[in-house]
Amino acid sequence: MTDKRTQQMADQSNTEKNPEDWTTGDEAMTGAQRSYLTTLSEEAKVPFDENLTKAQASMRIDELQQTTGRGQPRQREEEKIVETIAEVDAHGGDTRGVSDR
Repeated sequence: MTDKRTQQMADQSNTEKNPEDWTTGDEAMTGAQRSYLTTLSEEAKVPFDENLTKAQASMRIDELQQTTGRGQPRQREEEKIVETIAEVDAHGGDTRGVSDR
């Protein structure tokens, strides 16, 4: 569980930087990026560009995840957690009748 200060500071966090701002963004993509991009490219039926930089590969992964639907279930799971918390709050902490999801 996070406290309010941690939640407030999250908006100011630099844990997720724009790939264009990465100091190593112009280096060759990593092996993990190459592997994942190969899979995503095959699923999306688009050519794989083996000459992408780390930053370009990251952005391409984001694009192909949208195309293929990969990476979406995690977002849905987070939405379910938020819904469950809202239901518990609505019942004043009484979880009777709140379904397991």
